[in-house]
Amino acid sequence: MPVKSLVKSIKSAQSALTGTPEAVRTIKKYPNRRLYDTETAGYITLAEIKKLVMAAEPLVVLDAKTGEDLTRSILLQIILEEESAGVPMFSEAVLSNIIRFYGHAMQGHMGSYLENHVQSFMDWQSKLGESSPTLSPEVWAQFMQWQTPLMQSMFSGLANPSQNVMAQMQDQMQKQIQKNTEQLLGALGFKA
Repeated sequence: MPVKSLVKSIKSAQSALTGTPEAVRTIKKYPNRRLYDTETAGYITLAEIKKLVMAAEPLVVLDAKTGEDLTRSILLQIILEEESAGVPMFSEAVLSNIIRFYGHAMQGHMGSYLENHVQSFMDWQSKLGESSPTLSPEVWAQFMQWQTPLMQSMFSGLANPSQNVMAQMQDQMQKQIQKNTEQLLGALGFKA
């Protein structure tokens, strides 16, 4: 999909959801690795792009020369910097398991699975924050420490999908293979 069409479809989707037109902020990346914000007409850093993401401002990063969409690679770069500094969010086991899904038959489903679970977590966090806006960081830390077993069980499926889910997926794939085989044999005049 051409970049202009992508930006237009993003704007259309946002307008449809909110009822008001919302501009997608365009950042251009130049060959010298500098990032140019077309809205402010100035150069910005990855840290500033992170702030825009944290503020939920819609943005797209485009290669200034080719128009190629570089948004995902810039977001991954921000994640890499965050993971390298301070306390990482992803353990080596989680990262290894994510890597194992590349090239796997379930690769397409893993992205939506992660997206849905992260969104559910963010919705839960938002609702909790709205209901208790006076929580101090210390009280929040105590609450999260108390919730650790719950969180671990919630997110254990991200690192190690339950055997039941895997068994269900294998069963579905086996049924589909059997159905396809029966159809092929039927088409060739054989009974399954």
